[in-house]
Amino acid sequence: MKIGLFIPCYVDLFFPKVAIATLELLEKLGCDVAFPERQTCCGQPMANSGYEHLQKGCDKNFVNNFAGYDYIVCPSGSCALHVKEHLHDENNEALATKIRNSVYELTEFITDILKVESIEGKFPHKVGFHNSCHGHRGLKLAQMSELNAPQFSKPMQLLSKIKGLEMVSLTRKDECCGFGGTFSVFEEAISIKMGKDRIKDHESKGVDFITGGDMSCLMHLDGILKREKSPIRVIHIAEILNSYEK
Repeated sequence: MKIGLFIPCYVDLFFPKVAIATLELLEKLGCDVAFPERQTCCGQPMANSGYEHLQKGCDKNFVNNFAGYDYIVCPSGSCALHVKEHLHDENNEALATKIRNSVYELTEFITDILKVESIEGKFPHKVGFHNSCHGHRGLKLAQMSELNAPQFSKPMQLLSKIKGLEMVSLTRKDECCGFGGTFSVFEEAISIKMGKDRIKDHESKGVDFITGGDMSCLMHLDGILKREKSPIRVIHIAEILNSYEK
């Protein structure tokens, strides 16, 4: 299968190590991966701000870049969900639909398509997992705590055999961190308060790291942690899973 690596623009600019870890991890799992170099923003910030009608150029560019792949894999539930729900091309809607149905978040792709149940790596630290809203409630990567239904978590399943990793049980495991893209700009005070609340939950469990599948949320939490001079660090799940040797 041919896989197109979809790297969100903020990851490309600010967290290239996450992109590299994603590529290396997929290749270790036997995937044929390519990175379309002309890819840009998927248009999510415009859509979140009420200007979805202005993202047609982003849509067209995305279709042109990823038309030739069997699957498109992204280390961000937020961006993956946006493309899944909003990608259109008035000149070739059939192709846009095919691409929408081919987009997967990284852990979703590994568990659902590659059928990998767990990954054996090494990360000797105490870790808290942040369930980002788009991946958690949009892509259904894990069960929502308010539902009386069997529990599951695709990311936690993959982390289950990482040697030395001690995963803590959070008090409010699927609460929003307050980032929300442009929400953190327009509602800064609320966003920061929500972020601090999430961090307190992790702090109370004595974690060394906060991990998750969206660097946008982790970036928000990391900013608060650094301002508070906290020793807790953030790390994308791809960087932990990539710790195993083929």
